[in-house]
Amino acid sequence: MNIVNLEAAVKAYGTRVLLDHVSLGVAAGDRIGVVGRNGAGKTTLLAALAGAADLDSGRSTSVRDARIGYLPQSEKLAGSVREIVFAALPEHEWAADARTRGLLSALLSGIETGAQAERLSGGERRRVALAALLRGTYDLLLLDEPTNHLDIESIRWLAGYLAGYGRAFVLVTHDRWLLDQVCDRTWEVADGQVHSYDGGYSAYVLARAERARLAAAQDQRRRNLLRKELAWLRRGPPARTSKPAFRIEAATALIADEPAPRDGVELSRLAAARLGKIVIDLTDVTVTAGRVTLLDHVTWQLGPGDRVGVVGVNGSGKTTLLNVLAGLPAGQDRSGDVVTGKTVRLGYLTQEPGPVDPGLRVLEAAQQVRGSVRIGRRELSAGQLLDRLGLSGDRQWVPVAELSGGERRRLQLQMLLMAEPNVLLLDEPTNDLDIDTLTELEDLLDGFPGSVVVVSHDRYFVERVTDHVLALVDAKLAFLPGGVDEYLRRRDAGQAGKPVSEPAAAAGAAAAERDGGDQAAGLSVGELRAARKELARLDRQLARLAGREAELHEALARAGADYVRLVDLGAELRSVQAERAALEDRWLELAEAASE
Repeated sequence: MNIVNLEAAVKAYGTRVLLDHVSLGVAAGDRIGVVGRNGAGKTTLLAALAGAADLDSGRSTSVRDARIGYLPQSEKLAGSVREIVFAALPEHEWAADARTRGLLSALLSGIETGAQAERLSGGERRRVALAALLRGTYDLLLLDEPTNHLDIESIRWLAGYLAGYGRAFVLVTHDRWLLDQVCDRTWEVADGQVHSYDGGYSAYVLARAERARLAAAQDQRRRNLLRKELAWLRRGPPARTSKPAFRIEAATALIADEPAPRDGVELSRLAAARLGKIVIDLTDVTVTAGRVTLLDHVTWQLGPGDRVGVVGVNGSGKTTLLNVLAGLPAGQDRSGDVVTGKTVRLGYLTQEPGPVDPGLRVLEAAQQVRGSVRIGRRELSAGQLLDRLGLSGDRQWVPVAELSGGERRRLQLQMLLMAEPNVLLLDEPTNDLDIDTLTELEDLLDGFPGSVVVVSHDRYFVERVTDHVLALVDAKLAFLPGGVDEYLRRRDAGQAGKPVSEPAAAAGAAAAERDGGDQAAGLSVGELRAARKELARLDRQLARLAGREAELHEALARAGADYVRLVDLGAELRSVQAERAALEDRWLELAEAASE
């Protein structure tokens, strides 16, 4: 039985229909991720499931006594943190609970339990609301953008929490890594409808690309973007591609001739021609704010064509580093040398939108910078670039004052790119952007012939658009050959800021992780070897059955009116399909055991 149901739900704002006779349900154990463009209706859908939406028609129902926990995008909190999170529970009781201590460490670190919610920042209030929700016990969790204001470590903690959560949840987020980690079904909200796909984000991308291919979609550019995304998923870290062979055959066919997302050699050549040898050099830079040291004797060079991601916990000094690179004031006291190349044209995307005349229309504001721009080999008009970043059609003609926060972020990005910089500094560029817009931005950055520095807690975006990752820990920069995974391993070991002196160190860490994973799974080395051997055997059997199934379909088409032959072929086809389904289940069972 479903915990909650929507029946022919309709919700519109003005002429915009967000839910158009939508009927669906959430059953016990469902782990659902919700994706879609900003404004498509994801938040409205979640509110409808929670019974908090005033539907125009249709209804939302839930089973009697169902406990539903709902985290909206904005919350009104009153009272102290202790009262909000723990209610009247005595301190000795919640302090003795390991689960509660984990919540405190992951979400409330640095927040005094006696602090009044009214005096907290927006990010702190968000984490308090999330902690209060997760401390409860519910049959269904409805989470609207829970990763807002969380750093990479907190997002990893949340993924672990949800992965071990024994009950149902529906999760609205733009964090594609989190969707892949915890969801086994994906809902796409588009044009007033909700389309369901099995699997997390990777499976959703594959299914969406396959649907577009089979339907001969008219939007060729979007189909190409999806193929590029698939190419990235298949070429990415092994953890992302450890999927059964019978599930990736369609993806392999789609991307067989797809080149790498970026031509690194060509981009480096173009970047060197535009920037010369010196881009930005930091030498012995120290920045302090009061008694806090944000950068401690940092020496680093940003070269032509470098694409660097910077990770670290909230407050570690990542924005300060970008300010130093941009030549802006970065603290109360600064020492050291910053040398910027003479040919550098800097584009800095800050977390706060820059000033734009609110009376201008969106396209007018965009065209004030430049009428057209060349990004790599492509030339785009101001309107075309707005369209690619999700401000299309009538939205280009509304006054800037009427834009939402996410739309202002898109306009900020567009105006930055229209200035044709050759060095991009991006501070949390994924804030307020939906997945489709992120995909467009990634595609634009693929052709950007310059240097890029990205600060982001979105590990998928960091891995997708950068070639190297640095960690800012204890006011120092450390190079991470293993990327975000290595950063998290080092944080777990208390060595996040330790420099890597030899490649062997990264290899040793990877080997240690593999050994640890084997032990965690509870399988001996011999059992793992046997499981992987059986997986290879099952792959061969599945390939043989798939071939036989295709032969039977062809034979059925040729059988015509030979009803005896049709009956025999149909019986054999059902037998082959049943055998294949059983083998697939066994494959998935073994794969899960061998990869834990």
